[in-house]
Amino acid sequence: MSNRTIGLSDALYLYLVEHSVREPELLRRLREETKQLTEWSGMQIAPEQGQFMGLLAQLVGTRRALEVGTFTGYSSLAVMLALPQDARMVCCDVSEEFTRTARRYWAEAGVADRIDLQLRPAIQTLDSLIAAGAAGSFDFAFIDADKENYDGYYERALVLLRPGGLVAVDNVLWSGAVADPEDKNSTTEAIRRLNRKILRDKRVAISLVPIGDGLTLARKLP
Repeated sequence: MSNRTIGLSDALYLYLVEHSVREPELLRRLREETKQLTEWSGMQIAPEQGQFMGLLAQLVGTRRALEVGTFTGYSSLAVMLALPQDARMVCCDVSEEFTRTARRYWAEAGVADRIDLQLRPAIQTLDSLIAAGAAGSFDFAFIDADKENYDGYYERALVLLRPGGLVAVDNVLWSGAVADPEDKNSTTEAIRRLNRKILRDKRVAISLVPIGDGLTLARKLP
């Protein structure tokens, strides 16, 4: 037993992956290909996080999902592979280059026709969805994009989620930087502000899960 979350040594992390992750071959190939993007590979979520989010999306009965920050498509594909055939997803990104890889893997998985990729600033896409009457129609949202806009993404995601819907916010521990008082970087400060805000937000039930780089789960209350 333990009265706090245990740390993960390399050996224990390997045990966790080997004894819990059921990563499909397609996702493994996508992850390995993304790893070759040396400068950007750190933007890739871990396989255990992808599996966890797929399970969460299943648990809330997701039929409509939203993703802010798609990169090469691992997180969107992990979620879509966990959902039934009638599920749909809207993905927001600004990179034609990275999402070209995502489109290729979505097509191979047979989910491309169920994913609406919007290549423009995510705030514009989210505002357009709200203006079109989509408020309260999404079940699950994942936010993993530019941190300075996290608050705007979070607020719009809450509008778009139905009561009982779930938003997952990535990188909330920021490699430990959020706990370093000497780190005054604007990105770190933006994450700290959102962490404080969500802690006090009575519109949601929350849990910050120490998976990957930290994942905050916020369930929209009725």
